[in-house]
Amino acid sequence: MSQVSPPDVAPFDALLLLSFGGPEKPEDVVPFLENVTRGRGIPRERLEEVGQHYFLFGGRSPINDQNRALLSALAEDLAGAGIDLPVYWGNRNWDPYLADTLRQMAADGVTRAAVLPTSAYSSYSSCRQYRENLADAVAEVPGAPRLDRLRQYFNHPGFVEPVVDATLASLAELDDTDRDGVELVFVTHSIPTEMARTSGPEGNAYVQQHRSVMAEVVDRVRQETGTRPPHELVYCSRSGAPHVPWLEPDVNDHLEALAARGVKAVVMIPIGFVSDHMEVIYDLDTEAMATAERLGLRAVRAATPGVDPRFVAMVRDLLVERAAVERGEEPERAAVGSLGPWRDLCAPGCCPNPRGPRPALCGMPE
Repeated sequence: MSQVSPPDVAPFDALLLLSFGGPEKPEDVVPFLENVTRGRGIPRERLEEVGQHYFLFGGRSPINDQNRALLSALAEDLAGAGIDLPVYWGNRNWDPYLADTLRQMAADGVTRAAVLPTSAYSSYSSCRQYRENLADAVAEVPGAPRLDRLRQYFNHPGFVEPVVDATLASLAELDDTDRDGVELVFVTHSIPTEMARTSGPEGNAYVQQHRSVMAEVVDRVRQETGTRPPHELVYCSRSGAPHVPWLEPDVNDHLEALAARGVKAVVMIPIGFVSDHMEVIYDLDTEAMATAERLGLRAVRAATPGVDPRFVAMVRDLLVERAAVERGEEPERAAVGSLGPWRDLCAPGCCPNPRGPRPALCGMPE
């Protein structure tokens, strides 16, 4: 009986998980926030105020533990598929810092790595800023490996299907009376409206991508339940100056509007997030849940993909796909919804830095 050959991942000799980072203990909180906001002139007092969100959870963000779990799951999945590839992890804003990880990769003899950011959508803060961080880190590390970012995966079945199932599971938690009048509240991170306008190669990609995923999830819910619940895309975690317009409505304002209309139950679906980090456990599980309770709304929050095996297998699929592209092949590209698979390389001027041009990797020449 012939053995099936493992998927070919050449020319890559490593996979790099790239994430935001987060504090691990109370004394890390303000220094972490200073890293996040460096160059924006935000007073320390304001950072200490924002830091209270972290102190509610012992001064520890859940994101690093979630990345450790994902790292382990990725290594196990690749090994299970017969792919012998080391998996590394680097953060933008906290230990393990990206540059330190690249030093380790260079010392280990890695020459070319595929990169998976833990951010699925297009905008400056969710895409190009990661690319700028990659450029900064490579410039800092002599002999750093070549880095190729895997395509954005907001509409890959491995991301969308866990969201669909989480939505259906949340609906099942409601009794029949609540389910009959339920509304779906799809939540993502707010960004400045100008950043949203310039997102993607042709503009407005951030909102379009989210709306495409929302439409796909709602359609799958209709197929499974026979009903199409009312739904809307809303935002959380606004952090900018009051005079700068950001995407609205805020999730709490939306809940107020729903209650005023007589809605009795909601399912909050955090489609903008791959795991239950601070924007989910504070902005939704703490703040929005408190708003719902005050309003008398029955509220359930759907799970994020996290380490769902389909999400983990998605990373392998994207890795094998991109490796084939780099070898000059034309692989099938999995995608659902209205927008099709996203491009491998960002177009010139895509998701521009609002403070002016900076070097960025993983894009077409500008």
